[in-house]
Amino acid sequence: MQLGIIGLARSGKTTIFNAVTRGTARVGDYSSSNQPNIGVVTVPDERVDALARLYKPRKTTYATIQYVDFPAAAESFGKGEGPAGKFINDLARMDALIHVVRAFRDDAVPHPEGTIDPDRDIQTMDLELAFADLAIIERRLQRLEAELRSLKASERERPQRLKELLERLKHGLESDVPIRAQVLSDDDRRLLEGTRFLTALPMLLLINIGEEDLPRRAEIEAEFRQRYAGPGRDVAVMAGKFEMDLNELSEEDAAEFRASAGVTESGMANAIRLSYALLGLISFLTAGPDECRAWTIPAGATAPEAAGKIHSDLQRGFIRAEVIRWDDLVAAGSEAEAKKRGLLRTEGKNYVVQDGDVLHILFNV
Repeated sequence: MQLGIIGLARSGKTTIFNAVTRGTARVGDYSSSNQPNIGVVTVPDERVDALARLYKPRKTTYATIQYVDFPAAAESFGKGEGPAGKFINDLARMDALIHVVRAFRDDAVPHPEGTIDPDRDIQTMDLELAFADLAIIERRLQRLEAELRSLKASERERPQRLKELLERLKHGLESDVPIRAQVLSDDDRRLLEGTRFLTALPMLLLINIGEEDLPRRAEIEAEFRQRYAGPGRDVAVMAGKFEMDLNELSEEDAAEFRASAGVTESGMANAIRLSYALLGLISFLTAGPDECRAWTIPAGATAPEAAGKIHSDLQRGFIRAEVIRWDDLVAAGSEAEAKKRGLLRTEGKNYVVQDGDVLHILFNV
């Protein structure tokens, strides 16, 4: 999973990047010609930990997330020019976007606009991403117009349907409705296959507050969620500098500082949890003496599709899956005891895998 971190200049997005990745990237403005910062985060998972204690495997593997911290949006943002071409192409490869929105006050780091206004900054970024998508649509429509003129009547059905779909998406964008919030049928998605729109990507608005606002974190999150949450978009609140500074402490000391500030979970854990939910992802587990591992799949995936995540041969030759809940397995203490208690069951090709299932795949190729 690749998550792109974006934000206006001096929003604190690189601070957020350092906080969630335990990175040491230079904090401050850097040119859009620079390469993005990239960090890989191991997703904490108590289920993997519990299975590892049970099996004592040679290897323990957690799910991972790659965070890509893009250079701060140029000062042309908000002027209707849209992001640069390379910026668009790099962003389009992400699975989701995290828009860091400045809500902290720091006289040493003045906001480029002179005032702290999260609503203005959210609208600015939304506008620029919409401009980028509108530019893509305009180019596609121009090519389709030329193509339709050269086609025979019998060949025009698909291009005409695509043209009508693009015009509908354009109208939605011009009415301030991002593509992620527009209704698309399966047929629409097939027509758009290969085209990546920025406003179609799931987005997490991450409101970057100051440490002094931590006691109001839940209240602030609720206020912004009421205004901005919607299809494919959610809101989280994080004190970026506070979390980045805690990275220098031990886990025990960091937890103590969070508790004293009234924070029940780390900013990283909250961001990961919301990112999974936004993308509609769950994790299933495999366990044994060789390896205990978490595997990330879309919610609604069937047992053969989950098997294919492990190896294509397992999906191709899938016979059945032995399934047990991770906590039932841990409580039983062994697979043999779990079978005695009737906790382990056999599922076929139509079984929809649930978050926290431990799977053993039987296959024949």
